[in-house]
Amino acid sequence: MLQSALSKGTLTAAIAVLFLSAPLWAQAAGSDSGTPPEPTKTTTECKDGKVWDEKKKECVDPQKSGFNDTDLYKAARELAYAGQYENAIKILKLARNQDDPRILNYLGFANRKAGRVDLAMTYYRKAIARDGNYLLARSYMGQALILDGDIEGARMQLVEIRDRGGEDTYAYSSLYQALKRKMTY
Repeated sequence: MLQSALSKGTLTAAIAVLFLSAPLWAQAAGSDSGTPPEPTKTTTECKDGKVWDEKKKECVDPQKSGFNDTDLYKAARELAYAGQYENAIKILKLARNQDDPRILNYLGFANRKAGRVDLAMTYYRKAIARDGNYLLARSYMGQALILDGDIEGARMQLVEIRDRGGEDTYAYSSLYQALKRKMTY
Protein backbone atom coordinates (compact mmCIF):
# COMPACT_ATOMS: atom_id res chain seq x y z
CA MET A 1 0.00 0.00 0.00
CA LEU A 2 2.83 2.40 0.84
CA GLN A 3 4.54 1.50 -2.44
CA SER A 4 1.32 2.21 -4.34
CA ALA A 5 0.93 5.59 -2.64
CA LEU A 6 4.57 6.44 -3.37
CA SER A 7 4.24 5.54 -7.04
CA LYS A 8 1.06 7.63 -7.35
CA GLY A 9 2.85 10.55 -5.68
CA THR A 10 5.85 10.10 -7.96
CA LEU A 11 3.60 9.98 -11.01
CA THR A 12 1.77 13.13 -9.91
CA ALA A 13 5.09 14.90 -9.33
CA ALA A 14 6.38 13.81 -12.75
CA ILE A 15 3.24 15.10 -14.46
CA ALA A 16 3.54 18.42 -12.61
CA VAL A 17 7.18 18.77 -13.66
CA LEU A 18 6.31 18.05 -17.30
CA PHE A 19 3.44 20.55 -17.28
CA LEU A 20 5.46 23.27 -15.58
CA SER A 21 8.39 22.78 -17.93
CA ALA A 22 6.27 23.12 -21.07
CA PRO A 23 6.62 26.43 -22.91
CA LEU A 24 4.13 29.02 -21.69
CA TRP A 25 2.68 29.51 -25.15
CA ALA A 26 1.89 25.81 -25.36
CA GLN A 27 -0.17 26.07 -22.19
CA ALA A 28 -1.74 29.40 -23.09
CA ALA A 29 -2.45 28.80 -26.75
CA GLY A 30 -5.38 26.45 -26.33
CA SER A 31 -6.56 28.05 -23.09
CA ASP A 32 -6.76 31.71 -24.10
CA SER A 33 -10.37 32.44 -23.26
CA GLY A 34 -10.86 35.26 -25.73
CA THR A 35 -12.85 37.20 -23.20
CA PRO A 36 -11.58 40.73 -22.71
CA PRO A 37 -8.86 41.08 -20.11
CA GLU A 38 -9.42 43.23 -17.07
CA PRO A 39 -8.17 46.77 -17.76
CA THR A 40 -4.88 47.67 -16.13
CA LYS A 41 -2.98 50.93 -16.00
CA THR A 42 -1.80 50.12 -19.54
CA THR A 43 -5.23 51.14 -20.85
CA THR A 44 -6.43 53.35 -18.02
CA GLU A 45 -3.37 55.58 -17.52
CA CYS A 46 -0.74 55.04 -20.23
CA LYS A 47 -0.89 57.02 -23.47
CA ASP A 48 0.78 56.88 -26.90
CA GLY A 49 1.31 53.11 -26.94
CA LYS A 50 3.13 52.99 -23.63
CA VAL A 51 2.68 50.06 -21.28
CA TRP A 52 2.45 49.96 -17.51
CA ASP A 53 5.57 48.51 -15.89
CA GLU A 54 4.57 47.07 -12.53
CA LYS A 55 8.16 46.99 -11.27
CA LYS A 56 8.89 50.62 -12.14
CA LYS A 57 5.36 51.77 -11.31
CA GLU A 58 5.19 53.90 -14.46
CA CYS A 59 4.23 53.85 -18.13
CA VAL A 60 7.16 52.83 -20.30
CA ASP A 61 8.01 52.55 -23.98
CA PRO A 62 7.56 48.82 -24.67
CA GLN A 63 10.50 48.85 -27.08
CA LYS A 64 12.83 49.90 -24.25
CA SER A 65 11.11 47.95 -21.48
CA GLY A 66 12.91 44.62 -21.54
CA PHE A 67 9.53 42.86 -21.30
CA ASN A 68 9.46 39.20 -22.25
CA ASP A 69 7.11 37.85 -24.90
CA THR A 70 4.40 36.98 -22.38
CA ASP A 71 4.43 40.51 -20.97
CA LEU A 72 4.26 41.95 -24.49
CA TYR A 73 1.44 39.56 -25.42
CA LYS A 74 -0.62 40.51 -22.35
CA ALA A 75 -0.17 44.24 -22.95
CA ALA A 76 -0.97 43.95 -26.65
CA ARG A 77 -4.02 41.79 -25.98
CA GLU A 78 -5.33 44.37 -23.51
CA LEU A 79 -4.73 47.19 -26.00
CA ALA A 80 -6.41 45.24 -28.81
CA TYR A 81 -9.53 44.63 -26.74
CA ALA A 82 -9.52 48.34 -25.82
CA GLY A 83 -9.65 49.23 -29.52
CA GLN A 84 -6.03 50.39 -29.73
CA TYR A 85 -5.24 48.11 -32.67
CA GLU A 86 -2.19 49.91 -34.04
CA ASN A 87 -0.57 50.09 -30.60
CA ALA A 88 -1.28 46.39 -30.09
CA ILE A 89 0.33 45.53 -33.44
CA LYS A 90 3.42 47.59 -32.65
CA ILE A 91 3.85 45.78 -29.35
CA LEU A 92 3.26 42.33 -30.86
CA LYS A 93 5.95 43.06 -33.45
CA LEU A 94 8.44 43.44 -30.56
CA ALA A 95 8.04 39.81 -29.46
CA ARG A 96 11.17 37.75 -29.93
CA ASN A 97 9.21 34.67 -31.03
CA GLN A 98 7.14 35.82 -33.97
CA ASP A 99 6.01 32.20 -34.47
CA ASP A 100 4.25 32.07 -31.07
CA PRO A 101 0.61 31.20 -31.87
CA ARG A 102 -0.61 33.77 -29.31
CA ILE A 103 1.35 36.53 -31.02
CA LEU A 104 0.15 35.44 -34.46
CA ASN A 105 -3.47 35.18 -33.32
CA TYR A 106 -3.54 38.67 -31.84
CA LEU A 107 -1.77 40.11 -34.87
CA GLY A 108 -4.70 38.61 -36.76
CA PHE A 109 -7.26 39.95 -34.29
CA ALA A 110 -5.86 43.51 -34.27
CA ASN A 111 -5.55 43.61 -38.05
CA ARG A 112 -9.06 42.22 -38.55
CA LYS A 113 -10.53 44.78 -36.17
CA ALA A 114 -8.53 47.51 -37.96
CA GLY A 115 -10.18 46.45 -41.24
CA ARG A 116 -7.31 44.46 -42.76
CA VAL A 117 -9.10 41.12 -43.08
CA ASP A 118 -6.77 39.64 -45.72
CA LEU A 119 -3.72 40.35 -43.59
CA ALA A 120 -5.52 38.99 -40.52
CA MET A 121 -6.16 35.73 -42.37
CA THR A 122 -2.44 35.21 -42.98
CA TYR A 123 -1.78 35.52 -39.24
CA TYR A 124 -4.64 33.18 -38.30
CA ARG A 125 -3.39 30.57 -40.79
CA LYS A 126 0.10 30.79 -39.32
CA ALA A 127 -1.22 30.48 -35.75
CA ILE A 128 -3.25 27.40 -36.67
CA ALA A 129 -0.31 25.91 -38.56
CA ARG A 130 1.74 26.23 -35.34
CA ASP A 131 -1.03 24.90 -33.10
CA GLY A 132 -4.00 23.24 -34.80
CA ASN A 133 -5.77 23.07 -31.43
CA TYR A 134 -5.64 26.81 -30.82
CA LEU A 135 -9.41 27.15 -30.75
CA LEU A 136 -9.52 30.91 -30.35
CA ALA A 137 -7.47 31.37 -33.53
CA ARG A 138 -9.98 29.14 -35.32
CA SER A 139 -12.86 31.20 -33.94
CA TYR A 140 -11.32 34.51 -34.95
CA MET A 141 -10.45 33.08 -38.36
CA GLY A 142 -14.07 32.01 -38.73
CA GLN A 143 -15.18 35.53 -37.87
CA ALA A 144 -12.82 36.92 -40.50
CA LEU A 145 -14.32 34.47 -43.00
CA ILE A 146 -17.80 35.80 -42.17
CA LEU A 147 -16.56 39.33 -42.91
CA ASP A 148 -15.26 38.02 -46.23
CA GLY A 149 -18.64 36.43 -47.00
CA ASP A 150 -17.32 32.87 -46.68
CA ILE A 151 -20.03 31.49 -44.41
CA GLU A 152 -19.23 27.89 -45.33
CA GLY A 153 -15.56 28.40 -44.38
CA ALA A 154 -16.66 29.86 -41.05
CA ARG A 155 -18.92 26.86 -40.44
CA MET A 156 -15.97 24.58 -41.16
CA GLN A 157 -13.98 26.33 -38.43
CA LEU A 158 -16.92 25.91 -36.04
CA VAL A 159 -16.94 22.16 -36.77
CA GLU A 160 -13.17 22.03 -36.21
CA ILE A 161 -13.56 23.73 -32.84
CA ARG A 162 -16.30 21.28 -31.85
CA ASP A 163 -14.38 18.25 -33.11
CA ARG A 164 -11.33 19.32 -31.12
CA GLY A 165 -13.36 19.30 -27.90
CA GLY A 166 -14.16 23.00 -27.79
CA GLU A 167 -17.95 22.98 -27.89
CA ASP A 168 -18.17 24.43 -24.36
CA THR A 169 -15.68 27.25 -24.97
CA TYR A 170 -15.86 30.95 -25.70
CA ALA A 171 -14.21 30.19 -29.06
CA TYR A 172 -17.14 28.01 -30.10
CA SER A 173 -19.92 30.17 -28.69
CA SER A 174 -18.57 33.42 -30.15
CA LEU A 175 -18.20 31.93 -33.63
CA TYR A 176 -21.59 30.24 -33.34
CA GLN A 177 -23.20 33.57 -32.38
CA ALA A 178 -21.34 35.36 -35.19
CA LEU A 179 -22.68 32.83 -37.69
CA LYS A 180 -26.18 33.05 -36.26
CA ARG A 181 -26.25 36.84 -36.36
CA LYS A 182 -23.80 37.28 -39.24
CA MET A 183 -21.82 39.70 -37.08
CA THR A 184 -18.41 39.33 -35.49
CA TYR A 185 -16.77 40.06 -32.17
